Amino acid sequence: MNYNSFFKIVRWMRNHKKFVIFIITIILIAILASCGMLVETGTSLAVGMIVTGVEDGKHVVDGPLTTDLSHEGSPDLLLNEIDQQIVKIRPMSTPIDQISRYGGSKHAGSMVVDYYSVDTKPTHTTLMTDVDETGESSGSDTPTVVIHTENDDIFDPTDTILVRSVSGYQANGVTESAQDLILYVVDRDANGLTVMAVNGPTVNGVHNCFPEIPRGTTLVRMGRAASELDVQSPQFEALPTKSRNLCQIFKMQVEQSMLQRLSNKEVGWTMSDQEEAAVYDMRLGMEKSFLFGSARQLWDNNKKEHIYFTGGIWSQAGKDFYVESSAEFNENKMIELMRKAFTGNAGSKRKILIGGSGLISRISKLDYTRVISAGQHVSKWGIDFSELRSKFGCLYLLLSEVFDEMGMSEFGMVIDPEYIQKYVHIPFSTEQLNLKKSGVRNVDALVMTEASCLVLRYPKAHMRINFR
Repeated sequence: MNYNSFFKIVRWMRNHKKFVIFIITIILIAILASCGMLVETGTSLAVGMIVTGVEDGKHVVDGPLTTDLSHEGSPDLLLNEIDQQIVKIRPMSTPIDQISRYGGSKHAGSMVVDYYSVDTKPTHTTLMTDVDETGESSGSDTPTVVIHTENDDIFDPTDTILVRSVSGYQANGVTESAQDLILYVVDRDANGLTVMAVNGPTVNGVHNCFPEIPRGTTLVRMGRAASELDVQSPQFEALPTKSRNLCQIFKMQVEQSMLQRLSNKEVGWTMSDQEEAAVYDMRLGMEKSFLFGSARQLWDNNKKEHIYFTGGIWSQAGKDFYVESSAEFNENKMIELMRKAFTGNAGSKRKILIGGSGLISRISKLDYTRVISAGQHVSKWGIDFSELRSKFGCLYLLLSEVFDEMGMSEFGMVIDPEYIQKYVHIPFSTEQLNLKKSGVRNVDALVMTEASCLVLRYPKAHMRINFR
């Protein structure tokens, strides 16, 4: 290298002093790290410390801001992804709690949750009195008759009614048809329903008379039929029904003494492991309360305050199915179970059946056919289900050991996940307690809290399976 080149390099380095110093610093740190000399007096060169400012503020010196320093200086600054953590902890053991978390929750501004649900208007009733073969004619060419049902209020003028198991007639009025008799509601008053026959028989030249209709016949409400000049129709109003549940404050506290934390251990059992076990135990307790809790409010004389207890969804379900202990649980019984679970409500065609080991054992012993088939395993909401398919709908089957613990191994419940709602007054969160500073105990303490409840928005979409 000649002198001209050397002086050019020196001149460039003088003009770029900051860049040269930065490069030299990086090289020295890399050399020291590779030689194991980065640690000096037990402290990393990159670790800073928290100092208190003039107005009690927190400042970081001798290093960058790290998450550890952030927790030390401002414990509430960083958010914990608690919900994402707890949904991964043994979800198969707490299916109700798991599904409610995946389905989302609504914030409750109070520990008392009032909610409304709209039921459907009844669609059928039964006849209370016999109807004679021709009925009472009004004297015109169109006979009418006054009938009485167990629930006249579900019918309005212009409604049509199907009379089950009573044959209608063809257009000639002589030959019976394969279709059931259809009635038309002319009026409704305190005396009953005034109706006309749409496809009745012809008697003595009078069309659309009435065949004999026995008492106890089922009448099914159908669509309304308006005339050409009608611009109005009988009003239809639906009022929601108010229900109430109470949020329960669920808490779990984990503690570890300083000596326990500092002691050498044969296995790596840390505070995080204890926290995971505590979360599982807390969720298992919440699962039992969400299923079988009783909505009550009690006064604690020692604490001088009210304690709220949440109501379980077992008592909220709108339908029941009974399994007889003396009868064999066969395919026909399973078909009846699925029929009742999926009919008589506007629920979805995919529901969840959770039950104790006895009920699951009975279902597992069935020989499935084309009517009911055992499908593949389905993973939903982080849970692995066994699928049962029928002409009525699909059931996702899962064992719940909570039923066994409650002494209800032969019981179960069919749940429609579309109509289960979780209300949360205090979201699931963790808080570190400084018990050392307060002079209580020399421990690291962590408390987990959630105030919540579950409700069934459409009770008839859910069904209890009882054993007797």
